[in-house]
Amino acid sequence: MYNRTVDSTVNGELDLIRRVAAGDQQAFLSLYDRYAPQVYALTLHILADSMLAEEVTQDTFIKFWGRARQYLPERGSFGVWLLTIARRTSLDRLRLEGRRPMLSDARDPDSVWDGLADGTQDTAEARWRSLRFAVLGLPEEQRLVIDLAYYRGLSHSDIAAELGWPLGTVKTRIRAAMQALRRIWSEDDPVKSKGDGLDVD
Repeated sequence: MYNRTVDSTVNGELDLIRRVAAGDQQAFLSLYDRYAPQVYALTLHILADSMLAEEVTQDTFIKFWGRARQYLPERGSFGVWLLTIARRTSLDRLRLEGRRPMLSDARDPDSVWDGLADGTQDTAEARWRSLRFAVLGLPEEQRLVIDLAYYRGLSHSDIAAELGWPLGTVKTRIRAAMQALRRIWSEDDPVKSKGDGLDVD
């Protein structure tokens, strides 16, 4: 059934983004209040340091302020686009600090999903919640490699070295996990499946 409330919410968000692109600080603050908790949850999970997570959250929104015109709604939801910026900024900070992700944190990846979506705001939030449950439904080995690759920024070779697994095993498990997640994502919203933000570097 067509949801006019959802459509209105999405259109209102697009209007805020356009206003940010035009330099509207109030629109920027509205989007900051809406998305800062999700951005912080993701950056904290990646960096495992509250101070760094706060800094990277601010950096993410500064980048949004300067790049608002680059957001293209036809390529995916704003929330996914913003979290992609947050992820890349976090990984850049890890490299700058010369730090490697802590494997002990990566063995328990489930907690990050709790902060990423509340499932009540709009279709983008609902997709994040469905993706969370999809990740929780993966076999433990697949969840682990997805967390290390996507949230921790490790290459396939790095994951193999960290876990003591053959490189082929790592690649196979990542491929299987990504196929499962993309299938569920596409079922939820086939139009936006290409802009899901699930690419693993």
